[in-house]
Amino acid sequence: TVLTRKNTITGIQYRNDPTIFAWELINEPRCMTDPSGDTLQDWLEEMSAFIKSIDKNHLLTIGLEGFYGPSSPKKATVNPEQWASALGADFMRNSNITNVDFASVHIYPDQWFHGLGFEEKRNYVSKWMHSHIEDCDKELKKPVMFTEYGLSDQNKDFQLSQREQLYRTIQDIIYKSAKKKGSGAGALVWQFFVEGMQEYSDDFGMVPWQSPPIYKLTIEHSCKLARIQGLIQENGNLKQLCSKRK
Repeated sequence: TVLTRKNTITGIQYRNDPTIFAWELINEPRCMTDPSGDTLQDWLEEMSAFIKSIDKNHLLTIGLEGFYGPSSPKKATVNPEQWASALGADFMRNSNITNVDFASVHIYPDQWFHGLGFEEKRNYVSKWMHSHIEDCDKELKKPVMFTEYGLSDQNKDFQLSQREQLYRTIQDIIYKSAKKKGSGAGALVWQFFVEGMQEYSDDFGMVPWQSPPIYKLTIEHSCKLARIQGLIQENGNLKQLCSKRK
């Protein structure tokens, strides 16, 4: 239904729309009734093939949280806690499906740990990211996007500066991977809004320009990635944005 829907303004079907980057099969899939992972794997294989049979123009990812499962028991030590290994999701096995073009991982340390301090969580995030980038560099041979990351403002010790520190850590790791043409392909904040949309927000949402340090950090990171790819001279908006932030 979505793939063949025609945009009522442009008249272009979504499957042919060049402004769409990629499709995500399902957000944070789990199947706790089958911790072996077989049930979810069968569904992902069937549905990814179905999507590609209709739309070969766009990239496809799953929407995984990134937890390691039975196919990589040694990697289970990287999971936040033991519960993450028994959710029926399996990062390595799921991401290795032929029709999955890039791996997806989420980053929510304050949701996964309740007894750790901020610095411990930030150190864990670094370990989490490097593990998945290494997996994709050496084994999966696919890009990996950290398609959601955030820090809740409902934490007891929350300070806005913590968001800036965590986001900088995440973006620095992505930049270092991208600069050496590694598999770390990007990271997407959960979640940015414009004014007037706050009713759709949660404890991770923000209007970026109302938080100047986050806004500045995000623009600088975007421009650094764009320079690696040589995109700034090709795009007038990027050129104007990034010329002020060399």
